[in-house]
Amino acid sequence: MPIGPARMSLMEHLGELRMRLVRIVVVLLVACIVFYLATPTIAQFLLMPVAQYLPANEDGQVLLNVLGAFDAFALRFQLALWASLVATAPFILWQILAFFLPALKPKERKWFLPTFFAAVGLFIFGTVFCYLVILNPAFEWLTDQASGFANILPEASKWVDIIIKFELGFGLGFELPLVVFYLVVFNVIPYDKLRKSWRYVYIGLLIFSAMVTPDASPVTMGLMFAALVLLYEISLFIARFAVKKRAKKLEEQAVIEAQEAEEAREELRQLKRDFDKHLWGSDDELAPKKKAQPAQSAQPAQAAQTQADQPQSSNEKGE
Repeated sequence: MPIGPARMSLMEHLGELRMRLVRIVVVLLVACIVFYLATPTIAQFLLMPVAQYLPANEDGQVLLNVLGAFDAFALRFQLALWASLVATAPFILWQILAFFLPALKPKERKWFLPTFFAAVGLFIFGTVFCYLVILNPAFEWLTDQASGFANILPEASKWVDIIIKFELGFGLGFELPLVVFYLVVFNVIPYDKLRKSWRYVYIGLLIFSAMVTPDASPVTMGLMFAALVLLYEISLFIARFAVKKRAKKLEEQAVIEAQEAEEAREELRQLKRDFDKHLWGSDDELAPKKKAQPAQSAQPAQAAQTQADQPQSSNEKGE
């Protein structure tokens, strides 16, 4: 996708923004139509980790309950919309980046794109981790709470909604390494301070886990807390090497700057010597002049002595 020029008028900026929004809406609408037709397959895939806790038909497909006349349409549209957002996310994010990137400096742009790809990768890793590891034990604990006194009637909208919230919560939670890395690298919070304050950080992660998980299950909260602690320690480990590398680079740069400063001072001293030589001459040329000056000063003294002796001699003759 082409990126517009950095300098444009206000109307040109608004025109480019309208063009990119139209592209996003058209692509999203086409994707929604396609995924709406494939909603049953998407629902079966989404519910696969918790299929053993749900009723199924003769073919083994999960069956959920829809209570209202329009709930089925709303559910299919919700699934199609979420699937479309996930599938078209690279295109949508690129359109947003293509609009803002011309305003960034080359140094900022160099950091922005790797950060973007790292954030997308961590989010995907978090959702996959939730799908493969978290959903099954979480729903096992939740459904087991009704044993002995109640029957669970799985309502389609609620089950799909809570699974989507699980995926989003873990996807956002797994962005923690990126946040910690940049806090340390840009020296917003020093590495030593984060290392020493690990107790407070762990309490904060525990509170965050309780807030992000959509259920009140200690199993889910404990698994997410363990995952966040592991990610936090890994991010600190990586940030430590980045800080050491930056410190070594700054030290080498300081040595180079000191050498350059010394060379500049030596060059300045040489220029001063050359200037003095050009103005006064060299030391070898100045030495004969200094020796000649006493000889020249002696000649007037001898002449004065001669003049003083002449009258005295004439007086002696008169006598």
